[in-house]
Amino acid sequence: MDALITAAARALAAGDPLGALKRVALRDDAPALALRGIAMAQLGDFARAKALLRRAVRAFGPHEALARARCAVAEAEIALVSRELGQSAKALDIARATLEAHGDRVNAAYAGYLQARRLLLIGHLDEAERTLAELDVTVLPPASQASCELVVAGLAMRRLHAAAARSALARAEQAVQRAGIPALTAEVQNTFRALERPCARLVTRGDERPLRLDEVETLLASSAFVVDACRHVLRDARSTVSLERRPVLFALARALAEAWPGDVPRAALIERAFRTKHADETHRARLRVEVGRLRTLLRATADISATRHGFTLVPRHASDVVVLARPVDDAHAAVLALLADGEAWSSSALALALGTSQRSVQRALEALATANKVDSFGRGRARRWITPPVPGFPTSLLLRAPFPGS
Repeated sequence: MDALITAAARALAAGDPLGALKRVALRDDAPALALRGIAMAQLGDFARAKALLRRAVRAFGPHEALARARCAVAEAEIALVSRELGQSAKALDIARATLEAHGDRVNAAYAGYLQARRLLLIGHLDEAERTLAELDVTVLPPASQASCELVVAGLAMRRLHAAAARSALARAEQAVQRAGIPALTAEVQNTFRALERPCARLVTRGDERPLRLDEVETLLASSAFVVDACRHVLRDARSTVSLERRPVLFALARALAEAWPGDVPRAALIERAFRTKHADETHRARLRVEVGRLRTLLRATADISATRHGFTLVPRHASDVVVLARPVDDAHAAVLALLADGEAWSSSALALALGTSQRSVQRALEALATANKVDSFGRGRARRWITPPVPGFPTSLLLRAPFPGS
């Protein structure tokens, strides 16, 4: 490898893409094309970066498997940053295996980090943890170690483990101090701030207050009967009931919990659960049926008693009933939470991360665009959606994490 290629590689490792381009911008040999592609990616021109990397792969030829694998890892990172999450992970798996076979432990470990980061973004937390556990992060340079710790922190935050998240961010901060890359330092600091901002609301007896992640963790470990509106789950210290696929039952449970220890009039429950203000006898009959279903599901944790005017929730073991709500009540809060990270997402990537259909996400995006909450650029498959950070809304801290104890 000649001196200019070596110097350009060092500049990229130090987070100086312009310095790298000064050395290789006019060269079209395979190593220079690869470095130019990585530099353009660091500058945010992902389309140009991918084109350069693919030219580099062709220039390296079929017998230079190690160099081609490194290009595949770089292209996978570009896809991840540009939120092209639907791409097959097979190419990255093959590249990682090739790197390990050729003894390139550093790039193999980095490929594993990219796999874990993608799995975190799409909500596959168990797989992400297993992938990270297989990595030897000690072989990585400080900047890459910091990136790995950010993934560890992200997993801990999604698991609602605030102390573990702080420990991972502290390690990331130490690594970025050694790396000396301002952009990475800013990313760690932003994650620290997200950890300290309110990520949910506690609603009880007509009052509400914001909660930080550590306070959410404490609440869920308490003996209270919690109606979790972030995951559509009901729990007490002894058991958990998921109503993720039972929206009517969850609406009833939340209304009863918000009014506890008082009751909720039947007309109010009908309006809340069935979204109608003009109740008739069929609605009242349906309410009795749905309340019966909810009573059956909650038989181990609570009872629902009929009163003169409506119904009231009676916990069996807990002395308090609370509602854990998202920081912003919006029909499309999950989409906003993902977009709040400041990156440009495609509708397909959002659908993959949320575990829903792309058409459902498209309808949500159209509604948010009509309300001027999101914006888009590009057309067709290249269309991307963005939004400025929502005040008080963290980046998906409470999305698609398994409920403690489940």
